Amino acid sequence: MDNPDPDVALLSRLSRGDPIAARLLVTGKLPRIVGLANRMLRDTAEAEDVAQEAFVRVWRQAGSWQPGRARFDTWLHTVVVNLCRDRLRRRREVTSDAVVEIADPTPDAEATLVAAERDGAVAAAITALPERQREAILLVHYQDLTGAAAAEALGVSVEAMESLLARGRRTLRAQLSQKGANDDI
Repeated sequence: MDNPDPDVALLSRLSRGDPIAARLLVTGKLPRIVGLANRMLRDTAEAEDVAQEAFVRVWRQAGSWQPGRARFDTWLHTVVVNLCRDRLRRRREVTSDAVVEIADPTPDAEATLVAAERDGAVAAAITALPERQREAILLVHYQDLTGAAAAEALGVSVEAMESLLARGRRTLRAQLSQKGANDDI
């Protein structure tokens, strides 16, 4: 592997019960993990539950982690994506009603309202994408994973990841151009 995994030392310390390593790992990873789960689930409480479950898996796996097989960060993103997929499947089984996002009632500048409307349109358009395209977009554009790391997290080739991203972006542009919200896609 060309690039050594910066998390291997922390995992090693964690496997020996080092509380500082646990704190460093959570502090470093939690915001991005909760962010990914929240973007996928659109529910903060569920996103926090997913993050907690992911870190429980980290504690269990720390002692048996094999450096070089995959980067830890990629593995952690894979776990979070899979936990979110499970929750989304359960939601579809329970109800088909869409989760309605309630706008913040706090009065603010018109620019904030326009930005919130655009962000809502982008979030809705991403939610409407097919599952694999949505996951690819979230991992690369919101989680800042490289195409190769995102491909590994989703279990697809780099070429398939590029295809998912291209189709997802094309669909987003088309959906958002109808709404006039495609400034940055």
